[in-house]
Amino acid sequence: MTARAHEGPVPAGAPLLAADGLSVRRALDGATVLPPVDVRVGPGQVLAVTGPSGAGKSTLLRALLDVLPDGLHRAAGTVRWRGTTVPRGREARRWRRARCGWLAQDPGAALHPLWRVDRLIGEEFTGDAAARARRVEALMRRLGLPPGLASRRAGELSGGQAQRVALARALCADPELLVLDEPTSALDRATADLVAEEVRSRRGTPGRCVVLVTHDARLAAELADRILVLAAGARPAPGTDAAARHTARTTAVVRGRTTRAPWKEPLRPAAGPAPSQAGRPPRTAAGPVPSPAPVLSARDLTLRTPDGTPLLAAGDLDLPAGGWLAVTGRSGSGKTTLLHALAGRRPPAAGQLLLHGRPLPPGTRSRDRRMLRAVQLAGQDTVAELNPAHTVGRAVARPLKVFHGTTAAAGRERVRELLETVGLPAELAGRRPAALSGGQRRRVVLARALAAGPDALLLDEPTAGLDPDSARLVLDLLDRLREDGLAVLTVTHDAGTAARADHVLHLTGRRLTPRPHPAPDHPLDERTEHSGVRPHDG
Repeated sequence: MTARAHEGPVPAGAPLLAADGLSVRRALDGATVLPPVDVRVGPGQVLAVTGPSGAGKSTLLRALLDVLPDGLHRAAGTVRWRGTTVPRGREARRWRRARCGWLAQDPGAALHPLWRVDRLIGEEFTGDAAARARRVEALMRRLGLPPGLASRRAGELSGGQAQRVALARALCADPELLVLDEPTSALDRATADLVAEEVRSRRGTPGRCVVLVTHDARLAAELADRILVLAAGARPAPGTDAAARHTARTTAVVRGRTTRAPWKEPLRPAAGPAPSQAGRPPRTAAGPVPSPAPVLSARDLTLRTPDGTPLLAAGDLDLPAGGWLAVTGRSGSGKTTLLHALAGRRPPAAGQLLLHGRPLPPGTRSRDRRMLRAVQLAGQDTVAELNPAHTVGRAVARPLKVFHGTTAAAGRERVRELLETVGLPAELAGRRPAALSGGQRRRVVLARALAAGPDALLLDEPTAGLDPDSARLVLDLLDRLREDGLAVLTVTHDAGTAARADHVLHLTGRRLTPRPHPAPDHPLDERTEHSGVRPHDG
């Protein structure tokens, strides 16, 4: 059977895409990852798949397309397109190439880092070069990608830009089946609306259908004809003894009150008496106590893209002990670059960084072990953040060994505690990143950063790809960590996350400008751009 066998009209009332009893298991132990699921998507319909993180949403999409990662296999079920069964293997690959557009949850990992954007988007287009260039230009315009981005390499894109480039790539050949995994998770509201419009434009179109995974209830309600909810395993209800025990243990872990391993070993300020914890003054004192230096500061920070495009001009910020600073801004404005500059991954073009009032070298190669421990980044691209060959347990245990000299036995127990702290079952320690959902990987990256016992924690979209309960757990955890002096800086498009912060800075017009706190139940309005505002100090 070839791809042509899938052509032909669809009988009235028959679905374009159907799956019966589709289930997935792990090859290692036979555990069920996705219980049997039935799927029906008719011509012109949009199916939204929702459910908590780890319920199997991404696994369902990959099972439909026959692109499951190593270690997972389809245990049962069939997939049909226009009434014809799609066999696994070579025939499924032909069907995908001929009929499907696919946006994975971690789009940056699927883009060749050295290819230009225009080549990436237009690779599957079958027309001549002129028609391909017009199609690429039109898609970039519709998705809010500036024309100058066409000549950039994929490795030079922000997370939101990579997400839109990958979507444009999926749309370029006008596929009959469009499969999207969290297409708006790393986008500001205005850009997410552009993506939603692309999905909306396919609704009601004969011979076309969309399967969409999202945690955004608003997006699902607006776009979907039908909603498929996947359920996870039972969780303790709030107020139960199990929930109370978990809360008590989590609080003890994040405050470093276990005897198995230290939570942190603070880096002392340049001068003055040693603070009680990570630069934080004692809670009570007989007389006035001088304010300690901020944990992390930036002065006259200048950021540019690899091709020299300016992103931030002479910006200042201060991150005090126990403080929480949120940075917002449109996709591609430079928020991730700012985090990478503070963490030393991508040194700034100019400016000075300070750690507890002392100069902090701009690059990680020049930072000593104490400095590396003190500033930890949990990045946005969870595929790139985690070594695919290492288990979760090994990834989280490495900072414990490197920064604290934790023994193997103590490290295993500490890993279990850290995983439970971020809302993950301890059994995940033996799995590799490919066997996890995107939301689970994001929390593993957070657990690894916490294992170092940092003074300043930098988080890039910490709640992207998480269901509301998991996102709330992460945000509550950050609030508890702040009680013991941890300084938190989050880059986010989520109003609920920004509302938790003490201060909000908006990166726009190459300036960091203060913003009022957003209401947690309203989306951030990041559509208005400002210019000519002086950099914000603090």
